[in-house]
Amino acid sequence: MSSGLRKFVLISHITLSVGWIGSVIAFIALDVAVITSNDSQLLRSSYLAMGLIYWWVLVPLAIGALVTGFAMSLGTKWGLFHHYWVIFKLVLTSLATVVLLSYSQTINYMVKVARDPVTSFDDISALGGSLVHSVGGLTVLLMIMILSVYKPRGMTRYGWNKQQELRQLSKQ
Repeated sequence: MSSGLRKFVLISHITLSVGWIGSVIAFIALDVAVITSNDSQLLRSSYLAMGLIYWWVLVPLAIGALVTGFAMSLGTKWGLFHHYWVIFKLVLTSLATVVLLSYSQTINYMVKVARDPVTSFDDISALGGSLVHSVGGLTVLLMIMILSVYKPRGMTRYGWNKQQELRQLSKQ
């Protein structure tokens, strides 16, 4: 990967990843509003906002972060299978994205119920929130960020063999 392209993909990856974290924090704020509010209009609007954030922000950012992270691993010295921390990041990001996408039916149902003007306050408040889900997602995203910064030691066998091959080539 050329230097210019690598920097572009890196900036894109960081932007998408930080955006994903920020949108989860916004989602948590809506979750707290849903759990604590006794105002039916606030509940309705919170669920509708959750639907918008889910489809127009969370899902695109998650997929974008996954794709750009994969591109970064293939196009940089870190490699996809050279270091355990890269593999862990890919696995955690993939799992977070799959869990997020599997939540779509729940979000769609909450939005459908909240959008219906004849739905009672009790029915809307019975939907509950997704605070545990959201906080869990944030925790996973923060773990991914920590791995990105600290880059714990530990090469895979494949990475170690590749490193040895490069050393042998450089001696020739």
